[in-house]
Amino acid sequence: MKRNGMLPNVHLRKNWKRWVRTYFDQPMAKKRRATKRAEKAKRIAPRPLAGAVRPIVRCSTNRNNHRERLGRGFSLEELAAAGISRRYAPTIGISVDHRRKNRNVEALQQNVQRLKEYKSKLILFPRKLKSPKEGDSSEEEMKLAQQLAGAIMPIDKTVPPMEVRAVTEDEKKFQAYITLRRQWRRAKLQGMRDKKAREAAEAAK
Repeated sequence: MKRNGMLPNVHLRKNWKRWVRTYFDQPMAKKRRATKRAEKAKRIAPRPLAGAVRPIVRCSTNRNNHRERLGRGFSLEELAAAGISRRYAPTIGISVDHRRKNRNVEALQQNVQRLKEYKSKLILFPRKLKSPKEGDSSEEEMKLAQQLAGAIMPIDKTVPPMEVRAVTEDEKKFQAYITLRRQWRRAKLQGMRDKKAREAAEAAK
């Protein structure tokens, strides 16, 4: 041994080959998943592959509440406003969440409009072709039915283009930081200044 070298103490007495995990069947697993998706599409045709239509909700917390995403299901209030029964909704591909509450009028109206749009595009096959019921689609509409492969009514996330204009001279001269500091100072000292003004008015009387 030379100088301050460490003594070798390597623990390689474990049967490490027993715990190694391999994934050599990945290509076949990929093929198997694709086959199952194709079988499911054939089995549920002409219903959409994505399942039931879902509402648009806001993400939780102040950090993410500006973002929109698809929720678990439509609330009972939204279904009632759209004129759809809570028991009838799942039978026509509408997800229902009886626990969700509506605390925003705009979100309620947005989801009600979403339900009405979905209902207008819906092609409803009768249970018995010989005896169709009220609300079922006609034979011509049933012939036009195609299986939807993507998401049902996805959220439109296109950002509108911003208007660009030249900066004016008044905007160049405007001092934003100084203005904010003055306003903050004025708000902080407002109570003290009002008190001094009242005391001065009382002393003058």
